[in-house]
Amino acid sequence: MTEIADALRLSLQVSSIATVFVAVLGSFLGYLLACYRFPGRDWVEAIVTLPLVLPPIVVGYLLLVLFGRNGPIGHAIYELTGWTLVFTWQGAVVAATVVAMPLMVKTTKAALESVDSAYLKAASTLGQPPWQVLFRVWLPLAWKGILAGVVLSFARALGEFGATLMLAGNIPGVTQTMPMAIYEKVQIGNDREAAILVTILSGLSIAVLFLSKYLERSKIAP
Repeated sequence: MTEIADALRLSLQVSSIATVFVAVLGSFLGYLLACYRFPGRDWVEAIVTLPLVLPPIVVGYLLLVLFGRNGPIGHAIYELTGWTLVFTWQGAVVAATVVAMPLMVKTTKAALESVDSAYLKAASTLGQPPWQVLFRVWLPLAWKGILAGVVLSFARALGEFGATLMLAGNIPGVTQTMPMAIYEKVQIGNDREAAILVTILSGLSIAVLFLSKYLERSKIAP
């Protein structure tokens, strides 16, 4: 049971921290893609969306190439700090952030684009600068859709397996999240603990999905 508690604690820790990063960076990217037309915009959107269509194990391999000790980012980190991201819970956060990012970006972009442009034009006509239009008009009208993206991103981070396994490994008490604990329990034939973990993870996921559905309904309610 200690392993189950450790896996649950680590999963909640990793997914919560990843969701904070996703919420900040993903909403910013979603805003840029919804509001501005700039050179390379389609490439930015394609790269951000890529983890949504690539197999998670491929995403994990690419992260390992980037953040491994000999990778361009990982080598620089190691030279500066003597520390490597690989096989750490921080690596699990990076993997969860990358795979959850497309959901946040897509949801934020859709929520902002769903706001009636007449409100935005009216605010601009009244002399409001872009940042005031964003905070006084756009966000108050789109915040429920953006929050739904945060909730879905948390659910995706909570269930992440493939990319985390490649970058952070499966070390009990260190990097073993609930999906990896389930995999290990099934491999060794411990069906009872696997079933407990599956029940906990399924319950959390269902609760998150119901919350997302509630936000979606309240967003479009008259």
